[in-house]
Amino acid sequence: MSDFQDKVVVITGAGGGLGKAHALEFARRGAKVVVNDLGGSGDGVGASDMADAVVEEITGAGGTAIANKASVADMAGAQSIIDDAVSAFGTIDILVNNAGILRDKSFKNMDMGDWDLVMNVHLNGTGYVTRAAWPIMYEKNYGRIVLTSSTSGIYGNFGQANYGAAKMGMLGIMNVLAIEGLSKNIKVNCLAPAAETRLIGTIPGVEVDPDNPDPMRHPRLVTPAVLLMCAEDAPTNKTIHAGNGRFSSSATFVNEALEFGVDVTYEDLLEKKDQLLDLSNANEMSGLIRVMKAQKG
Repeated sequence: MSDFQDKVVVITGAGGGLGKAHALEFARRGAKVVVNDLGGSGDGVGASDMADAVVEEITGAGGTAIANKASVADMAGAQSIIDDAVSAFGTIDILVNNAGILRDKSFKNMDMGDWDLVMNVHLNGTGYVTRAAWPIMYEKNYGRIVLTSSTSGIYGNFGQANYGAAKMGMLGIMNVLAIEGLSKNIKVNCLAPAAETRLIGTIPGVEVDPDNPDPMRHPRLVTPAVLLMCAEDAPTNKTIHAGNGRFSSSATFVNEALEFGVDVTYEDLLEKKDQLLDLSNANEMSGLIRVMKAQKG
């Protein structure tokens, strides 16, 4: 039996691109899918019936799905997404936070209204929907949550200070919730995808056909990583990069601390600057690793 047979899966921003690819694959594998999408443009303007079209595609193929058109950036709307899942299917097992917009500008030229809107959709929206789902997963001792991050946050990218900050925030949420969900069989991971979607078309000078993406940049090439992070034996507290037929992981590494004691000065630290910045012998570290080490004694 499939890991996803009869699982209730909520996917935000599933009216197109990555979210649609995830929704179609989960449904193909027997999941009951809530397709959420406000249906706005790639820069967050307007609304449409994109979610309905994906639901029709799923049900037309014999799958099970319902649509929700609420904005994740609205707290009541975010709650309605999970409420609809429970009303239609009785629970929620898997949440894929995928909804997002782009409003790119160099930081010098960025309007703070664009900063707020991108933060509200990506970071606050993810927090709102996850918080609505969390008590259900916590009570049933089961949950799989994917937070969609980006290399724009993990590594940085010119002109995306708002988007990068929100996407790096996903790692912060993951790091905490992986610890809080550890004893409740709630696995929380981050996805850093690369694909040709309509959001890419909002970048000045970039032209894409979201209905006909380059085969090597098709959103469906990202979806296997999402399934892996939502499976019965899913990892937790991991960041997986996926796209163009390639998959990898990234993590936070820390080198050995320099010990100075209580009388350390700037000059003392300056003298060992090269050693301080040398990561050649660093080890992976996270709060979850510390917790698990402590539990082992």
